[in-house]
Amino acid sequence: MSDTDALSAALRDGDAAELSDDLDAIREALVEWYRADHRAFPWRRTEDPYAILVSEVMSQQTQLDRVVPAWEDFLEQWPTTADLADADRADVVAFWSSHSLGYNNRATYLHEAAGQIETEYGGSFPETPTELQELMGVGPYTANAVASFAFNNGDAVVDTNVKRVLYRAFAEIRNADDPDYESVANALMPAGESRIWNNAIMELGGVACGKKPRCDEEGCPWREWCHAYQTGDFTAPDVPTQPSFEGSRRQFRGRVVRLLGEHDEMDLDTLGHRIRVDYTPDGEHGREWLRGLLSDLAEDGLLEVEETREKTVVRLRR
Repeated sequence: MSDTDALSAALRDGDAAELSDDLDAIREALVEWYRADHRAFPWRRTEDPYAILVSEVMSQQTQLDRVVPAWEDFLEQWPTTADLADADRADVVAFWSSHSLGYNNRATYLHEAAGQIETEYGGSFPETPTELQELMGVGPYTANAVASFAFNNGDAVVDTNVKRVLYRAFAEIRNADDPDYESVANALMPAGESRIWNNAIMELGGVACGKKPRCDEEGCPWREWCHAYQTGDFTAPDVPTQPSFEGSRRQFRGRVVRLLGEHDEMDLDTLGHRIRVDYTPDGEHGREWLRGLLSDLAEDGLLEVEETREKTVVRLRR
């Protein structure tokens, strides 16, 4: 089965055919967006499976900004699995507690896993999700994450952020009684590229498609295809009530970006009349209001405004 057939099957027809036709563009847009700019967590700069395992265990229910110093301190104290395996378990638990990482049993599991690596695997990490699950305290998600980020050998990662992205992006997921997130996520992921893809889609969910979406502000690469962006309905499994959207600046910013995506350029008043029916050049929602909206979008690098004596022209930044 081809990639596009797999995606169509996963999405169960509907708009899947159109999305399948755009599959290469969807993939390329996300990867390019991630490569252009992303949060520089230190574990993203290594392929050491031990360092990545530590980051994954620490990141469970802990804010990533708080994880960074704890991760650095932990690896300074126990830089290898051999060092951690030789450590006193009480010291490892005390470290965990002193850094407010919660659930001290995760520290004991990590210590036990290091011992397994040394005694059962000769100091070398297993490389597949199935093998990694043999380590103490390593479940399917963590095993797949380590396989992906350390060995580029995993399936699509599906965490809360990724589920939110897929639910919002694809109407078929939203409308399904029992959404098959894993099948859709794996059909979207380019074969053999789990490292870059999983980092990219998790970044999308963490930065642009959070509980409070920042689609235009973060330049979400999927706006062209996203069901939520087109409809303004940003509910999701972990966002049970729809954020205030109707009449918001976010709504009108989205309308501006969509319109300019359909036209090479538009003059100020034409754009104003197209994005809201009550636009009057000198009114409350007139040129001054619209210029403020456009200024925000220009600062985000999404569009450019050209002022001449005769008129003001707006176009997307290419």
